[in-house]
Amino acid sequence: MTFIIVLLIAIVLLIIFAISIYNSLVGLRNQVKNAWSQIDVQLKRRHDLIPNLIETVKGYMNHERATLENITNARSKAVSAQGVSEKAKAEAQLTEAMGKFNLVVENYPDLKANQNFLALQEELTSTENKISFSRQNYNDQVLFFNNKIQMFPSNIVANSFNFKQEVFFEVEDKAERAVPKVSFS
Repeated sequence: MTFIIVLLIAIVLLIIFAISIYNSLVGLRNQVKNAWSQIDVQLKRRHDLIPNLIETVKGYMNHERATLENITNARSKAVSAQGVSEKAKAEAQLTEAMGKFNLVVENYPDLKANQNFLALQEELTSTENKISFSRQNYNDQVLFFNNKIQMFPSNIVANSFNFKQEVFFEVEDKAERAVPKVSFS
């Protein structure tokens, strides 16, 4: 009789432990989804600002049609991208196109003095910073979640309930990974 009671208590404790692990995995998975939605909000903001920027510069940059078309095409790909990996790749291409655009802008001093352009540039810079912070948060949440899935004993519960690892939002562009060179000469 005592053995049965001890056995039942052990089973109940094991079930409570498994439920606790399951709930923590669900919580972490939801944190990853929330972190991704924060990135998505900032990316949408970025995507919405770019057409306004292009419209503002069209009058100044008549000879730079290819640069503006590259940004428009990269933006379209970024807006339609699905999944973390595809979005990361599309956003890297958009960032590259925006970098080339910023280089071309240097040739137009009147444009750089335009108040609408300056305001849009400031908004884009602010949004880029928010995207960076959101990516960092997302990758942190993915790390916690993936660790929990892989570590014992939670990996047993994770495998039993088919929890899958999440993908990091990584920079694939080698140029973007490179350390910028600073020169004061």
